[in-house]
Amino acid sequence: MSHPFQLRAPIAAVLAAALLGVTPYNFTVSNVDVVPDLHGNPANAQLVIFAAGNQYMAMHALVAAFQREHPNVKRVFYETLPPGILAKQIEAGALQVGNLVIDPKPDVFLSGKKRMALERTRGIVGPAHTYATNTLAILVRKGNPKHVYGLRDLGRADVRVAMPNPAWEGVSGQIQAAYRKAGGAALVSTIMVTKRKAGTTLLTKIHHRQSPRWILSGRADAGVVWISEALYQAKFTGRLAVVKIPASENATAIYQAAVITKASHPAAAKAFVTFLTGARARAIYASYGFTTGGTHS
Repeated sequence: MSHPFQLRAPIAAVLAAALLGVTPYNFTVSNVDVVPDLHGNPANAQLVIFAAGNQYMAMHALVAAFQREHPNVKRVFYETLPPGILAKQIEAGALQVGNLVIDPKPDVFLSGKKRMALERTRGIVGPAHTYATNTLAILVRKGNPKHVYGLRDLGRADVRVAMPNPAWEGVSGQIQAAYRKAGGAALVSTIMVTKRKAGTTLLTKIHHRQSPRWILSGRADAGVVWISEALYQAKFTGRLAVVKIPASENATAIYQAAVITKASHPAAAKAFVTFLTGARARAIYASYGFTTGGTHS
């Protein structure tokens, strides 16, 4: 087996009994022994899904709805890590989190269009199917104490920005494109170079977990995230707020699904991809702030 890709970011495990098919002994220690982006039992799964982390809030409902339509697929394991990390895990053949090493073989890959095209050229996935889109928003603390009203405000020296690391997360490129629309190359340089050197742009390794946590804790003042994440976090925490970005400065993500070419469970994988492009899955995505109208294969 290849050397596992080791994820050193402080993530960690909430295993849903419904995905396991058994009732496990629950040993979860808050902020210590938790792995929120690994779901289910990889050892005996009948379907393994690698999903881009920004879809984590919708995955439980999606899997449950899929299983209602396909009751023969009782055991599902899925990961909701950044797609760049998922790709490295596929390449390495395993994932290491602390002392834990797992080597689930993915059947389905869910990611943005650009990442999917790259994996297609590498022969990792088959044809891709579009099922949803998303746009960006700014996440701030409730009450907006730093008075962040647009992307240009993120260039201010007094605003600490949580920013996804370009090495790990494709959303970084889309956020930088939005910066460029709002303030040109100067704003990109200010946030990504000047403020990074000053310590007021903080790079994440797992953006969909770290950015809201850093803003809640006061480590950061604001961060650009997908609107679905911003709406979910504002509702879930009650302590965060959403600042919308105008269409003229925004970027759009196109989410696609594909069957892994070496899938261990190709029939279940094809069924899940078909499910994602159907009405029930689109309704679930829409309920979490994603856009689903007009998407196509």
